Amino acid sequence: MLRTFIAVELPERFIPEIEKIESVLNTPGIKLVEPAQVHITLKFLGDISEDNVEPIASALSQISCKPFEARIKGVGVFPKPAYIRVIWLGAEGNFEALHSEVERVLSSFNFEKDNKFSPHATLARVKQLREKATLLGKIKKLEDFDLGAMNVESITLKKSTLTPKGPIYETLREIKLQ
Repeated sequence: MLRTFIAVELPERFIPEIEKIESVLNTPGIKLVEPAQVHITLKFLGDISEDNVEPIASALSQISCKPFEARIKGVGVFPKPAYIRVIWLGAEGNFEALHSEVERVLSSFNFEKDNKFSPHATLARVKQLREKATLLGKIKKLEDFDLGAMNVESITLKKSTLTPKGPIYETLREIKLQ
């Protein structure tokens, strides 16, 4: 079985900016995502068999969504400042429509439907936070940080292998938007 998800990759030119943000956020009790692995998850599929890779990729090629310009800006938290589990980068653009199309073309596979999609790129997961006020102060300073615009021209079907040092992502298929 392969642990999989569908993502929009961020351009390599954002990596130095993500490194800067993460160096500010680096606090005991949080686990930073490797800057080169930061992405926007459109849908987490979970475990699929290798036999399903091609049918899923084929279904994804039926997405009806033109390439679009997006903006990556802002730093925030889920679920709320009083209880932080995830620190994220905001994503503005046609992501909701793209997510709806992913849901539509994959409906026959019976994956659990995402009812609360919020486009973002995870920067860190909070494990055991000792200094919440300090972290919230850092996030407040970054809330308007603007990485800039990017073109969303494709999505990727990714495999995630969990390791003690963090996940390793591998692209199984790239699907161009048209």
